[in-house]
Amino acid sequence: TRESYGLMMMFIMFISFLIVVAKRLNGEYWSALKNTIEIDRRAKELEDSNKELEAYSYSIAHDLRAPLRSVTAYSQILLEDANDKLNHEEKDSLKRIVKAGKFMAILIDDILNLSRISRSDFQREIVDFSKLAEDCVQRLMENDDQRSIAWQIEPNLRAVGDTRLLNIMLYNLLDNAYKFTTHVENAVIAFGLTPIDQLNDSIQQEITKNCSNVESVFFIKDNGVGFDMKYADKLFGIFQRLHARDEFDGTGIGLAPVARIVHRHGGHVWADSTLGAGATFYFTLSNN
Repeated sequence: TRESYGLMMMFIMFISFLIVVAKRLNGEYWSALKNTIEIDRRAKELEDSNKELEAYSYSIAHDLRAPLRSVTAYSQILLEDANDKLNHEEKDSLKRIVKAGKFMAILIDDILNLSRISRSDFQREIVDFSKLAEDCVQRLMENDDQRSIAWQIEPNLRAVGDTRLLNIMLYNLLDNAYKFTTHVENAVIAFGLTPIDQLNDSIQQEITKNCSNVESVFFIKDNGVGFDMKYADKLFGIFQRLHARDEFDGTGIGLAPVARIVHRHGGHVWADSTLGAGATFYFTLSNN
């Protein structure tokens, strides 16, 4: 009958439509799968290349230590033993060699330490953060016990993570605050935990954008020289400096380990500052 014929034609058209859709979806699926495999392959290649580059950098830095120490040490010996036989320019040249050698030694140590952070084993445990901070403060003040600094360490702070890595991170952040309050008469450096609803809107937006289910953040705040926020993206890069070396010592690597360690803990780190009015560094750590 015509009705049966019409129904059969509609059925055939429907089946044909399903076949076309299925072929299209199948093609898109295999194309997406191929792209995913290619992305994974390239990501693996990039990861392997980064590991090779890091291992190469580590090897070079490690091998440079011994000859550099020899150059610095013999220059220092020559400067001391032949002091009365050298003219002013010769003494000045040797002093420059010794100074540059010591700076290079610090730079090499910083590169090696940065490399070790990514290569080291990760041991997760409950960490007494307040005690770690107090130990860091004691080490910093041993370098210059003449400075008057009001340290404000919030008691009973706890974190979950690798104690050794968190110790490195905390020391670098406190050392950064310590350094950039050098020229402040009444320096104040605080370490604590604050609820996000007590922070300004821009900081809350930063937290929401980069972290989920976070109610509180750790902070280290100082009343030092601060920095211009338009350069904030350079803070955690390697060899990045926002102040001249003759104004503040350093190799430009200090905050790079901080970012690596925080990221290894599933967290996020950022800063807020006003030039001439101090800086605050915020960071989160995953409890998982």
